[in-house]
Amino acid sequence: MKGPHENSSSQPAPSDKTGVAKARRSGFRVVGQAFLVLVVCGLAFVGGFAAFATHVAQLTTPVEPREADAIIVLTGGEKRLDAAVDLLKSGKGQRLLISGVHPSARIVDLQRATGGDASLFSCCVDIDRAALDTIGNAEESAKWINSHEWDRIIVVTNNYHMPRSLLELRRYAGDVDLVPYPVVNTRLDSGEWITNRAALRVLFTEYAKYLVSLVRGIASWGAATDNGGELVVSSRLGK
Repeated sequence: MKGPHENSSSQPAPSDKTGVAKARRSGFRVVGQAFLVLVVCGLAFVGGFAAFATHVAQLTTPVEPREADAIIVLTGGEKRLDAAVDLLKSGKGQRLLISGVHPSARIVDLQRATGGDASLFSCCVDIDRAALDTIGNAEESAKWINSHEWDRIIVVTNNYHMPRSLLELRRYAGDVDLVPYPVVNTRLDSGEWITNRAALRVLFTEYAKYLVSLVRGIASWGAATDNGGELVVSSRLGK
């Protein structure tokens, strides 16, 4: 027959029960907070995408763009090159840089593809074959701008590509006045992107790349170090 002391020792002490309950409550609180953070981040991402897509959809090709010192076109999209050559022909800039040209492409090939005048290409068109992506476009374009000491540049690319292009160009080219000239292949200004699967896919992909570009820029500033009272920032961002 068990004594009274044996019965009481088999039950958890009140302090143990309290500790377990507190641990459970703490665990539930952490899970709840993590879930709330995920929900907020998800809503922010979706809201940001909606704002980005709406902004891009409302970009239109200027009827009469401002004159500039020169023109830069970022290759990779339909009609970009034609639009840039037309701007050069109309005297909107002194020279044209075609950035991101395939290494095997010759200037005569580009001239024939656009139906441009051979003398115009010979005198006023430069080709960048080094750039492989938008960051490379920005780096090479900045070198070209700085070498000529130009102050105002017309930037030609597709509407969906314009926000990221301007972001990268401003990062490398500094205080140069960039005049956007968005090329629109498919009109989306009435909200068609919501039901257009192809447009939605392109916009979503570009939005994700835009966010990466933003984060990379923030990280580059965060990596800056104070050296003798001077702020030192890496002159080259990784591709």
